[in-house]
Amino acid sequence: MPDKASSGVPVVLLHDSLGSVDLWRDFPEILAKRLSRDVFAYDRLGFGKSDARNELPSLDFIEEESTIYFPMVKSGLSISKYILFGHSVGGAMSINIASRDNDCKGVITAASQAFVEKRTVRGIEAARREFEQSGQLERLEKWHGKKAKWVLDAWTSVWLSPEFSEWSLEGCIGKLMCPVLAIHGDKDEYGSNAFPEFIAGKAGGISEKRIIHDCGHMPHKEKTDTVINSVKKFMAANGL
Repeated sequence: MPDKASSGVPVVLLHDSLGSVDLWRDFPEILAKRLSRDVFAYDRLGFGKSDARNELPSLDFIEEESTIYFPMVKSGLSISKYILFGHSVGGAMSINIASRDNDCKGVITAASQAFVEKRTVRGIEAARREFEQSGQLERLEKWHGKKAKWVLDAWTSVWLSPEFSEWSLEGCIGKLMCPVLAIHGDKDEYGSNAFPEFIAGKAGGISEKRIIHDCGHMPHKEKTDTVINSVKKFMAANGL
C-alpha cells in the first residue's frame, strides 16, 4: 500500500496459469507506490496459499472466474470501483470480468491470450516437457506446496485439450466498454502480437496496445519501468 493513496480506486491483480500472490514478487508494492493507490492481489482457488481443489478447471474456467470467484473477492475486499491488471490468462479473466461489471473502470492486460495460437500450444508443450524432468516440479512446490502438480495439470490439460482449441475472447471483448491497455512483449513465447491487436481492435470502448521491444512473457518483471510508465500514461489519459 502507498503511504497515502491519491485515488480511492484500487488496482486488482490477476495472476497467470502458474502464478500466485508471492510470484508477483515486489511488483504490487512498486506499482502501489508509483501509482499512489492501493493494489490488491489474490491467489485463485487452487493456487498459492488458497484452498486446494480436487477437480481440474472446466473448459469455461476463464469465464467462471468472472461469474463465480471474482465477485466473492470483490465483496471480501469491500470495493466498488476498481481497475484490473491481469497477466497472461489473468488478462483474459480481467476482460471477462470488466465486460460484465460496470464497476470496473479500466483494464490493463500484460501478455494476455485472446485465443489459442499454435505458438501458445507449442509454448505450453515445451513447458510441460521441461516440468517432466527430474526436480522441475519442485520449482512449483515452492509457491504452491502440495498443490503444485494440480497447478501444472490445470494449465496443461485444459490449454492442450482439443476441446479448448476454439476458445477466444470473441464472445465478451465487444462488451468491454471501459478503457483497456493491452501490453505485450514482442518475444512472448506463448503468443504473437495478434493477441494485443485483437484486444485493442475489438474492445467496445477506448483501447490501445503497447508492444514492448525485446520482451518475453513477463513484461512486468522483464521491463518493470516500461510497464508502469505505460500504465501511468494510460490512466492519466483516461482520467483513471
